Amino acid sequence: MPTYAYACKDCDHAFDIVQSFSDSSLTECPECKGALRKKFNSVGVVFKGSGFYRTDSRDAKGSTVSAAPSSPATPAPAATPAPAAAAAAS
Repeated sequence: MPTYAYACKDCDHAFDIVQSFSDSSLTECPECKGALRKKFNSVGVVFKGSGFYRTDSRDAKGSTVSAAPSSPATPAPAATPAPAAAAAAS
């Protein structure tokens, strides 16, 4: 069950309580009977380590992906506008 943090708007009393997801939120401060607000904290998931890479699950010998060809690719010809489109634009 998750732990929720509450703070009183009137007396600044702060506390944590373990509640089920189906339980309704608390609305009354146990100290002064004032209005409560739920405090939102950071998410409880933390990724630690040097990082997650696509090569992490592979063996040390190398990958199964073939290398790119060594010859340079020829550039594609520049597109020219159609005569009808050029006339309409003027």
